[in-house]
Amino acid sequence: MNSNWLKFTKISKQIANSHQVNFHVGKSLNCDGLRTVKLRRVVVTGLGIVSCLGVGSRHVWDRIIKGQCGIGTINGEGFEGIPCKVAGLIPRGDNPGELQLKDYMSVQEQRIMSQGCAYALAAVEEALTDAGWKPKSEDEKNSTGVAIGMGMVGMEEMFNTGLALRDRGYTRVSPYFMPKILINMTAGNISVKHSLQGPNHAVSTACTTGLHAVGDAFRFIQRGDAKVMVAGGSEESPNPMSVAGFSRMRALSTKFNDSPQKASRPFDKDRDGFVMSEGSGILVLEELEHALDRGADIYAEVLGYGLSGDANHMTAPQEDGSGAYRCMKAALNDAQFSETDIGYINAHATSTPLGDLAESRAIWRLFGEKNPDVLVSSTKGATGHLLGSAGSVEAIFAVMACYSRKIPATLNLCESDIDLPLKYVSQNSVDWPSGSARRLALTNSFGFGGTNGSLCIGSFHQG
Repeated sequence: MNSNWLKFTKISKQIANSHQVNFHVGKSLNCDGLRTVKLRRVVVTGLGIVSCLGVGSRHVWDRIIKGQCGIGTINGEGFEGIPCKVAGLIPRGDNPGELQLKDYMSVQEQRIMSQGCAYALAAVEEALTDAGWKPKSEDEKNSTGVAIGMGMVGMEEMFNTGLALRDRGYTRVSPYFMPKILINMTAGNISVKHSLQGPNHAVSTACTTGLHAVGDAFRFIQRGDAKVMVAGGSEESPNPMSVAGFSRMRALSTKFNDSPQKASRPFDKDRDGFVMSEGSGILVLEELEHALDRGADIYAEVLGYGLSGDANHMTAPQEDGSGAYRCMKAALNDAQFSETDIGYINAHATSTPLGDLAESRAIWRLFGEKNPDVLVSSTKGATGHLLGSAGSVEAIFAVMACYSRKIPATLNLCESDIDLPLKYVSQNSVDWPSGSARRLALTNSFGFGGTNGSLCIGSFHQG
């Protein structure tokens, strides 16, 4: 075995053992020309949400903690023959918590982007304002990046353009059609609007998109590629084509069409599928010293990021939850905390029988022996499933749980059929248990194709 390989193996062990000591990056596999890079601490300084519970992170969090639900009825042209009649739609209007896109962009700007992109721009505006970060100098612009994805392309645009081409011909296809459906155009439009010239990254990993975007942004800052990242996901899901597609898969709830606020029921024995929602969740992540130097308010710290693949089935998770187990374990290892340190898990649980059970098995396998009292909830009972933006919206909820010392409930969880003694938080929010040295949470997201992600988030401690 040559000396370069021995050197590479030794460095790899250092990396695995500590993320706070020096991180060695070789220019090539033989590790010639080593340089030392210190992994940076990453904090959350800004939040923005557009969702069926309303617009504004504080407004939405207040409704979550009060146990309110944003799911309603869908109807209108194109939905007539589709069995699912429930969805989480963004409230529109001029009242507090309602969305008016004209407040964020011109009519012309709205014409050249998808609805999902417009939602992200609104959430980004809130998050940057909340963070007090509007870069002006070249150095500030160069050190601020974007990592924002969508789970699906602009489905409504594809649907309408297909009809226009078929019924009225080539000239009725908008010249903006292709830019409107490109996944990376949300990140691109945000970069252009705010002159953000750092890393420009777009993620599309189905329902794990929003979490992966935040996790990737975390690592960009951690390794010195940026000082500030605008990160998250966006989705414009409930339109006739997407609702019909998921309905044909028998993935959506149909049992509660007459009582839509009861339709999303994570872990409950009467669940019969998920509820589609639209919206965007955006976080401003920042290198700690940069945030402290400018006197920014800090919500929480991102501590670890884990990923895994089920390698099992196109849409179904492994029944034993082994993929979910491995990504949660990887997030804990990355954060260098143990199972006993975690107080709360914001579960992916979408209200599907197979998915909720697999995740519960994974949680019990990881925490059951060492930390059987860890609290678990799924906020999808209140928001439905935001697909590509679910992971970032729920990361915000995990941040707010650590920050506010409140743990949100799982709405509509009346009686679980999962035969495990997990401590589900149901119906009403609870205070974070006292006595914790530091409030630490995991938030999970899993997607079609067997893609899994988990983030470890904690209350901010400067020491």
